[in-house]
Amino acid sequence: MVPNTAIRVPPAKLVSCREHVVPGQFLTAELFFQVPLDYEDPDSGTITIFGRRIAKRDMPITPPDDEDAKKAANKPYMVFLEGGPGFGNRDPQDHPLTRIAVPRGYQVLFLDYRGVGMSTPVSAAMLAKIGDADAQAKYLGLMRQDNTVRDCEAVRKCLTAGWPDIKAVWSIFGQSYGGFVSLSYLSMHPEGLAEVFLTGGLAPVGKTADQVYEATFRKTIERNIEYYAKFPADVAVVRQIAAHLESEGGVALPSGGTLTVPRLLTLGIAFGGHGGFANVHNTLLRLKTSLDQLKLLDRSALQQVETFTPFDTNIIYAILHEAIYCDGPEKPSAWAAYRVGKALKPFSWLNPGYESASADDPLYFSGEMIFPTHFETYPELISLRDVAEKIATRTDWPALYDEERLRNNTVPVYAASYIEDMYVEHSLARETSRLVKGTKVFETNIVYHNGLRARTDEVLRQLFSLRDDVLD
Repeated sequence: MVPNTAIRVPPAKLVSCREHVVPGQFLTAELFFQVPLDYEDPDSGTITIFGRRIAKRDMPITPPDDEDAKKAANKPYMVFLEGGPGFGNRDPQDHPLTRIAVPRGYQVLFLDYRGVGMSTPVSAAMLAKIGDADAQAKYLGLMRQDNTVRDCEAVRKCLTAGWPDIKAVWSIFGQSYGGFVSLSYLSMHPEGLAEVFLTGGLAPVGKTADQVYEATFRKTIERNIEYYAKFPADVAVVRQIAAHLESEGGVALPSGGTLTVPRLLTLGIAFGGHGGFANVHNTLLRLKTSLDQLKLLDRSALQQVETFTPFDTNIIYAILHEAIYCDGPEKPSAWAAYRVGKALKPFSWLNPGYESASADDPLYFSGEMIFPTHFETYPELISLRDVAEKIATRTDWPALYDEERLRNNTVPVYAASYIEDMYVEHSLARETSRLVKGTKVFETNIVYHNGLRARTDEVLRQLFSLRDDVLD
């Protein structure tokens, strides 16, 4: 099954546009658009899509004539598609892409995906107003990458209305999950694209959620081995903290929710990025120091843990994370990460009733996985447990990718792929790069998943070289 490309995508309605100058001689605009909630049922209501546009502020010596002004207004667009799902964009003047793309002549558009940032953001309180668990699950099911692509197309048609067809196409830049959106875009509406840039975003097209997590758990095990090799004393530290949590039956967190052994061990999500080892080690050190000196976990130590992963403020990340791998009907996720993980000895702590042994074997941290226990220990997620179950067992998901169209792709694709990526496993990413015709790839084993932020100059230099350099 392939995505339904027959669904009509009308131009978005521009509700408001506020422009102002920001430091660095940039001109930025805050844009609010109105689009259908459900493109298959346009009468079901609308939602708001928010974006920020940033461009070079031209200050000519002489006043521009009408033709110059028209050229300035029609600078080609590059749209940044953030990782996630579940996160909005940073301010554009602080984004690494701005200082690279704007001098190259682009105006860059940072769109918040539907349901996140300032695009009709989803929260437990907001969902409660929609209706019961069935209504909430239906609403959340409209928040995946297929409808994000339609939102992008609607906004593109709005912003380029009246432009010549050859200029009305735009470039997209997908980081992580933004790459998943980009590949769906290539599958659904390649006619809107001039070129595609990806960083850590070669989605595992054609793979089930189980296959994805089997691969990412293997990489997570490798990262645990590397972590404990770097911080060998933390084997005992983790055991000490886990024993305390078990003896207390969990510890209440300052803003609600509970710190349990499974929640402690999900800190390993940070292992996939530069600086992740140090962040986890420092958090554990804070917890151990509190136990050693006070015989309890004090508020400051607990607050550091509860803000480590922002699932209370970014619930779409938790509730739809496995759904982004459900490519078509009869492919429920069915808590794939939980099922795969608890069958692996290093992650036996996922099994109900598991009791930590006092052995010297290390307790392994999980990675970018969501488990049912998240909906027991995060206050914002607790009320959504039934909704999450409905999402996990849904069997009628629309398709996300068109493999035949990707095999015959004509849009240039330039990708940075990270061999040591813990989130988008490299062997699966490589299969996708071979699937999508015309893909050029820069591969490296010295950059982790957050390379766009941590190694900006290196990654972007290599990525644009894929486009600009001539290969004999």
